[in-house]
Amino acid sequence: MPGARELTSPSTDAPSQPLSLAALKRSSRWLSAYAGNVTSQTGEDGIVTKALSLLPDLNHWCVELGAWDGRYGSNTYDLIDRQGYQAVLIEGDVDRFRKLSSDYPQKDQAIFVNAYVGWSADDGLDQILRRNSIPQAFDFLSVDVDGNDYHIWRAMKDFKPKLVLIEYNFTIANSVEFTQPADANCSQGSSAAALVKLANEKDYELIAVTKLNLLFVDRAYYALFGIPDNSLEVMRDEEPNYIFFGYDGTVFLAGRCRLEWHPGWQLSAPRVQLLPRFLRTNAERYTFLQKQLLRVFFLLHNPKEGLMRMRRYLRRKMRPRASRTDESPAG
Repeated sequence: MPGARELTSPSTDAPSQPLSLAALKRSSRWLSAYAGNVTSQTGEDGIVTKALSLLPDLNHWCVELGAWDGRYGSNTYDLIDRQGYQAVLIEGDVDRFRKLSSDYPQKDQAIFVNAYVGWSADDGLDQILRRNSIPQAFDFLSVDVDGNDYHIWRAMKDFKPKLVLIEYNFTIANSVEFTQPADANCSQGSSAAALVKLANEKDYELIAVTKLNLLFVDRAYYALFGIPDNSLEVMRDEEPNYIFFGYDGTVFLAGRCRLEWHPGWQLSAPRVQLLPRFLRTNAERYTFLQKQLLRVFFLLHNPKEGLMRMRRYLRRKMRPRASRTDESPAG
C-alpha cells in the first residue's frame, strides 16, 4: 500500500519485527540500483528501462518535452536508439529545434515538434499529441522545461502515459509544497511535494527519485513494483536549504544555500541579516535608545509600513481618554 508507515519482515519462528528506516529505504528504492546514464543526467536511463520492463502491453511510444538536440540530457534517446521506440520530440527553442530535426540520427522513428507547450486548450500537450498518431496510453513521458512542468502535466487530460518522469526543484525540502506561477516567462520550478500531490490526484504513484527527476507510474501498475513505502520521506534524501532565527533577531543559514543554477553565487549569514549588530539582542531587554533606533531603522527599510505604524501610534496618543464616569464594569 502506498504510504504505509510500518513494514514487518516475514518469519515463521519469531514474531515479525518492524524494518528499520534504513532497511525500509533500501527496499523501497530498489529501482535506484538500476541507475545508469546513456544520455540522461542522473541515472534516469537505467531506471526507466527497468521500470518499463515490468509493465505489460507496451506500445513502444514515448514523448519528451524539452528535447534540445535529442541527445543532450535526453531521457528518451536510449529508448529510441537501442530499444526501437517511436517518439514525439518537442522543443520550443528555434535553434535547438533546427539542430534536433536536422541532425537526429533516427529520423524515421521520431516526430519533431517546434512548440512551447502550455497549459490551455489551444497550446497544451493534449492538443499537440492529438495531431500525431500516438496511443493515448503511450509508454513514457519525460517533462523537463525548467519551470512550468507542473502546469503542463496538470493540464494533460486526454492522454495517460504509463510512466511519467518530471523535473522538480531539488533545493526545496520534502515538506514544502511550492508551485511556481503559471507564467511562460517564469523559471522557478516546483517542489517534489507539490508534484507528488498532483500525481496522486491524477492516479499516479511515485516509484523512483533521482537528484533532478521524479518517476511516477499509473496507479493501475503500482503493485508490480513491490514498493513497501513510497512516501517522499522514505524515497528521497533531501538537500534542503534552511533558514532560522535567534531570539535576538539573528538570521541563521544551514545547508548549501547557493544558487544551484547560477554558479558562484551563494548566500552567507552576513548577507541575510535584517537587523544591524547593535539591535541584535532580546527585544524585551532593549534600552530606550535601542527602541528609538529600531523605529528609525524600520522606517528607513520599510517606509510604507513604518508610516502606517507611526500614524496608528499618533492616533492612539491623541485620542481623548474616556472619563472615569463613563466607564462601567462588565456585567
